[in-house]
Amino acid sequence: MINLAESYKDLGISPKVFEYSNKILKGLEERFNNIDEMAEFNQLKVLKAMQDAKVSTECFNTSTGYGYGDIGRDTLEKVYANVFKGEDAIVRSQITCGTHALAIALSSNLRPGDELLSVSGKPYDTLEEVIGIRDSKGSLAEYGVSYNQVDLIDGAFDFEGIKNSINNKTKLIAIQRSRGYDVRPSFGIDELAEVMQFIKKLNPKIIIMVDNCYGEFVESKEPLEVGADMIVGSLIKNPGGGIAPMGGYIVGKKECIENASYRLTSPGLGKEVGASLNANLALYQGLFLAPTVTASALKGAIFAANIYEKLGYSVFPKADDKRHDIIQAVELKSEKALVEFCKGIQAGAPVDSFVSPEPWDMPGYDDKVIMASGSFISGSSIELSADGPLREPYNVYFQGGLTWPHVRFGIVNSLQKLYDANLVMDSQL
Repeated sequence: MINLAESYKDLGISPKVFEYSNKILKGLEERFNNIDEMAEFNQLKVLKAMQDAKVSTECFNTSTGYGYGDIGRDTLEKVYANVFKGEDAIVRSQITCGTHALAIALSSNLRPGDELLSVSGKPYDTLEEVIGIRDSKGSLAEYGVSYNQVDLIDGAFDFEGIKNSINNKTKLIAIQRSRGYDVRPSFGIDELAEVMQFIKKLNPKIIIMVDNCYGEFVESKEPLEVGADMIVGSLIKNPGGGIAPMGGYIVGKKECIENASYRLTSPGLGKEVGASLNANLALYQGLFLAPTVTASALKGAIFAANIYEKLGYSVFPKADDKRHDIIQAVELKSEKALVEFCKGIQAGAPVDSFVSPEPWDMPGYDDKVIMASGSFISGSSIELSADGPLREPYNVYFQGGLTWPHVRFGIVNSLQKLYDANLVMDSQL
């Protein structure tokens, strides 16, 4: 007979912590069944897109140099367009990260004199320098693109504020689906549909771009199906399935993607160039696995919320809230607790479990950031990871997990570290 308690004990988990986590898990069966059903739906969607695009073993071959006629690269972009319901797509290993993909999408579809309007409040930290909110060389502001934002009201879109902010210079509206380093709600498809339809009624020519990071395959529809013109994301998050070694994607209206292709490479070349090197197989396989990997990460987020909410911590989303992305925030209230939580995640990893994460001045961020990510792909946040800026109230942002058993252990290990540091007491468990 399998004795999980002993296996957990071998990995440093005390009986008290294991028993508490097991008690939490027993109340989540129905929610986990619903997540598995969504994963199956999205798995079949990806399967059909691959079959419709006639993916073959030839698609896994590589190209070098200019990359002319790379059938694997071109077919993969057809698959992404099919999965996310866009007219065209760019899916490239040359895109270094989600921020890079967003910068390409923005800079290629905005011109000097245009205005970028964010209707989901202040964007994620790394976009501040792309836009020019913080001074940076090569920002949109340096090229004469102005910026405005409409803050959320109690975590919801301010429709009146949006209406009043749109003017004849407003060319592109950006919406960040996930919370970033914030505690506001992430946006579900229904909320995105409502605000995008509202915007299109005011001005149908405005381009709507959704930062889709962390939201892919969480629901049955994607933003392009309900009014977005472009969606943008990273391949080392949900759609890469933990297999993609690098890259990003932009999917949407043909004109938007054509514009983006000329910024990705150069005017006149566009999507025709860009060697795939040895990435094609991993990008296909990662996308195929993405729905079930995302499901594991979702289970982990819900498990973590229940673990910590019942200990008295504030969690965002709350334990019983509906999920729109894979991120779970926990308000830890002290630098020590934030560091110990991240140490627990790092120590629970298959890679670099023996190292201890330390806060550092990470490029693109205003505050020091601590990151725990013992991952096969460096920096992959669809793998078990946690991070947070060292600023009050010391929120940690937990995400990822390639398999449910691993993500479960990682969360339990984070609790064990807090327990060992006397930040969680016996009376709480």
